[in-house]
Amino acid sequence: MNTEKQLHPPHVLFVLCVASFLVPFMGSSINLALPQIGETFSMNAVTLTWLSTIYLISTAIFQVPFARLADLIGRRKVFEAGVLCFSLSTILCGFAPSGAVFIGLRFLAGLGSAMQFGTGMAILTAVFPPHRRGKAMGINTATVYTALATGPLLGGLLTHYFGWQSLFIVSGVVGLSVIALSRIFMNVEWVEAKGEKFDWKGSCIYGLGLFGLIYGFTQLPHLAGFCWLAGGVTALTGFVFYERQCLSPVFNIRVFSGNRVFAFSSLSALINYAATSAVTFMLSLYLQFIRGFDARHAGLILISQASIQAVFAMLSGRLSDKIPPSRLATLGMGVIVVGLTGMAFISANTPIPLLIVLLLLLGIGFGIFSSPNTNVIMSSVDKKYYGQASATTGTMRLTGQAFSMGIAGMAIALKLGNQKIHPAVHTAFLDSLQITFIICAILCALGVYASSRRNAR
Repeated sequence: MNTEKQLHPPHVLFVLCVASFLVPFMGSSINLALPQIGETFSMNAVTLTWLSTIYLISTAIFQVPFARLADLIGRRKVFEAGVLCFSLSTILCGFAPSGAVFIGLRFLAGLGSAMQFGTGMAILTAVFPPHRRGKAMGINTATVYTALATGPLLGGLLTHYFGWQSLFIVSGVVGLSVIALSRIFMNVEWVEAKGEKFDWKGSCIYGLGLFGLIYGFTQLPHLAGFCWLAGGVTALTGFVFYERQCLSPVFNIRVFSGNRVFAFSSLSALINYAATSAVTFMLSLYLQFIRGFDARHAGLILISQASIQAVFAMLSGRLSDKIPPSRLATLGMGVIVVGLTGMAFISANTPIPLLIVLLLLLGIGFGIFSSPNTNVIMSSVDKKYYGQASATTGTMRLTGQAFSMGIAGMAIALKLGNQKIHPAVHTAFLDSLQITFIICAILCALGVYASSRRNAR
């Protein structure tokens, strides 16, 4: 039963924006705390990448199954359960006794995020009519980028004055308030497939395939990485054939195969996030280890990208209601290529003002790309597929982010091995940073092509 007519759309948007703020805030904050976390748990540079990668894998694997479950039992129920899971596991991260426990709690946080991402955009799309949807998505996306902007600043301050543990405790406590807001402002439920069966078998095949794909990518160029990749591709291929025969599939493959706009827009999102998500991680290490900044000052530099992203996400969201959003998305990705190409030439002596200019370019490009591309994806499917489209968008984002961290981890492993970052390996780290940005720039150039082809006949 769909009862969104009883709601006030601005109130729903407010709740979703608060929830959307938490996850990226935590993600951008943790980058500034990595050196301190690594010191606390004696983690090397490669292990540090897993603090983000395990979260991304968990979120990517469970997002599509939870979106389907939300269609069966209610999107609000799953959304609130996700906020609760994310909040509690994040608070517990602040009290983790070991690195292994910490990584395990990050996995649980990703599980909670999967419930949020698989439902949030579907709720927003259902509540707002097409002529107002772009503006609402722009506001929601701007909130994400505001979180990314304030994360390095507030995260750097919290880490500097109260320790890295404060990041997790504060974020988790704020997350608990979202559940109360949801009960007040989203007091109805969305159930699009009540009475249908849940596809447990397909969900397991999908999860195993996606895990093999993402985990294998993080293990390259080792032989085990290629084996995991082969297993992942095999499982996902089997998943496609199985879902075509399933009466109640966890994911309707026909949404992809029969919808060129949806398929190419989703591919563009995957490539874009794969090309950009490692930037903050690598630059955080660069600014603190190579340039000698503390977490507070590094955060003040990194804030420039997310700040400009928030502004342009808002503008591009509004524009996508008036002009073809696919053109805006392609333009944004083109700007990102320019910024990443400049990043590939960073050295130990690169002027900080030049670095900020490159960050601003990336922020402008990503701000122009994200809201219109999401608008294209969500507007290209029927109402009954909003949940799957929302989950697909989130899965592309999280899978792309995991791939991006895999690229960074692979570059670091090739140049540093299992060593911690110290003065003797600074040159090797710079080499890994340049390799990462070169690969990302090439990927994003391919993304420009994919984005431009979505409306081709």
